[in-house]
Amino acid sequence: MADDLTAQLATATLDSNASVQRAQFSDRVPIKSIILRPDGGSGLAGKLARVGGWVKTGRKADKDAFAFLELNDGSCSGNLQVIVEADKADLGQLVLTGTSLVVDGVLKLPPDGKKQKVELRVEKVIHVGLVDPSKYPLPKTRLPLEFLRDYVHLRPRTNTISAVLRIRDALAYATHTFFHDHGFRYVQTPIITTSDCEGAGEMFQVTTLINEAEKLEKDLIENPSPSEADIEAANLIVKERGSDVAQLKSAKASKQEIGAAVVELQKAKDNVVKLDERSKLQPGIPRKDGKIDYTKDSFGRQAFLTVSGQLQVESYACSLSTVYTFGPTFRAENSHTSRHLAEFWMVEPEIAFAELEDDMNCAEAYVKYLCQSLLDNCSEDMEFMADKIDKSCIDRLTMVAKTPFVRITYTEAVELLTEAVKNGKKFENHVEWGIDLASEHERYLTEVRFQKPVIVYNYPKGIKAFYMRLNDDSKTVAAMDVLVPKGGELIGGSQREERYDVIVSRIKEMGLPLEPYEWYLDLRRYGTVKHCGFGLGFERMVLFATGIDNIRDVIPFPRYPGRADL
Repeated sequence: MADDLTAQLATATLDSNASVQRAQFSDRVPIKSIILRPDGGSGLAGKLARVGGWVKTGRKADKDAFAFLELNDGSCSGNLQVIVEADKADLGQLVLTGTSLVVDGVLKLPPDGKKQKVELRVEKVIHVGLVDPSKYPLPKTRLPLEFLRDYVHLRPRTNTISAVLRIRDALAYATHTFFHDHGFRYVQTPIITTSDCEGAGEMFQVTTLINEAEKLEKDLIENPSPSEADIEAANLIVKERGSDVAQLKSAKASKQEIGAAVVELQKAKDNVVKLDERSKLQPGIPRKDGKIDYTKDSFGRQAFLTVSGQLQVESYACSLSTVYTFGPTFRAENSHTSRHLAEFWMVEPEIAFAELEDDMNCAEAYVKYLCQSLLDNCSEDMEFMADKIDKSCIDRLTMVAKTPFVRITYTEAVELLTEAVKNGKKFENHVEWGIDLASEHERYLTEVRFQKPVIVYNYPKGIKAFYMRLNDDSKTVAAMDVLVPKGGELIGGSQREERYDVIVSRIKEMGLPLEPYEWYLDLRRYGTVKHCGFGLGFERMVLFATGIDNIRDVIPFPRYPGRADL
């Protein structure tokens, strides 16, 4: 029967009028290719298919004669209704939420009035992955996202998290497509770095000194350091072995005998050296001049997890002209807000022979492209988000994709906020020139004042990083932020400071050491060029697109203070 069914399935696949698409690397038909057809799968009625997935809900019917199962394989948000008769399997096991199934069956049209367009009548159960309902932590009832963070390994089985993953995947694909289509080269920048891009010092340190200190401490307990008496005894042995060699030479012994004695002498000398070195070992982290001696560390100097790939990718922009990096970044900030993670992903393009206006143009085009891509390619998941999470998310994506962004200077933004305060608007954070705009300020500009995305540019130099180009007024830098409704700041970027003397001065102003940035300064010493770039927080883009409130729910494995599961 199974062989006949496989043959019939292969034949069905070749039917060009209503073919059931088989997964290329899996012996099953993805549920997506059945229920997301324009006809909802009804055109496949009568076809045979093998499907696999996990039971979302299940119930027995007609006095336990058969069971209705809602099966999902993660290929889409929707489920395929599967009908299994009692003679095919133990229905009590199949109806449990979380059970995995692989079944062969025939696609049928359901009775009139049913929501689904097609259902699968099971001919044979191929596989059952059992679930103990008393222990399985994800019942079929809707669960709070906060609860699901305790089960990051199982939460992808929920409708919301699986939809988030597919949206995240679509945004990543759109990112690579956008930059590839515009001639950018993808550069993989290092995760371990010796440079602090932001100059804030909130970096995770990478070190083996602690591990080595713990090993040494344990070793010294098990094998104590040699005493002075031990070293003195070893030196006596060296003298004895030296005397043996001298006597053999005096007696004109054979070369073989003298050679053997010399070997023993060398062993004795090596032993003294080892004992002497071991006697100097001290428990704890090595220090020099009262400070930790990082020359003894794995990289011979202090090293950190990167907060940004920008500085490194600049070196490739100054050779290949247009490049970008897309990877994980880290921030050792003890923050528990809904918008902060210890590990997050950044998209960071860098463009040579370009200025701030080019940077803003690229950022606006990129954000518009991401929004349109979701509208074109993720309609099912976005409709789910609009139904369950944020009713305005699709309208918001459409507005951003179609609307020109407003562009105002930082000074103009402060003037608008000050005017709002005079007219009765209350902000928790005081408004004055020189402040870093707070989230409430950003949302006022995008959601109330303009009701569309806003790019704010030319910020005070005191609140921006050292590498941003100093403007002619010597008070502001050529920096820009892209602000969006609901999300606030989505992108931060700038024209980079290409003038050697100016950037050296800026580094010193911020109290940073020059030595770690000597390689970065070389880009200004040798063939300097105007260039610019920006960084998009990938998780913030997912937040903006989905309307989900907490950033911990839009990354597969969230890391934040106190939590680093798996």
